[in-house]
Amino acid sequence: MGQEKRYPEKRDIRAIVILLATQGMIHLGEIADPLQGRKTVQIEGARFYIDLLAELKRKTQGNLQEEDSAFISDTLENLQNIIGKKEKDGHD
Repeated sequence: MGQEKRYPEKRDIRAIVILLATQGMIHLGEIADPLQGRKTVQIEGARFYIDLLAELKRKTQGNLQEEDSAFISDTLENLQNIIGKKEKDGHD
């Protein structure tokens, strides 16, 4: 038979952050697009997922455990640094 899909055991805020961050990384060309099999930079798409993460952070502020809040902040900061470098390098 075909490969079974494996999903994370925990269905928590970190799973949502990872889902959004992975999409952002694909659009930033840091991870190959699984459908195309290659890396491409799509700044507008990356910005969409980064903005969603920022909104998630804003909406959950004060309602998360400290470690989960730090996880969102760190992930968002990393993505913002990457997109800043890509934009500086001339990617639109």
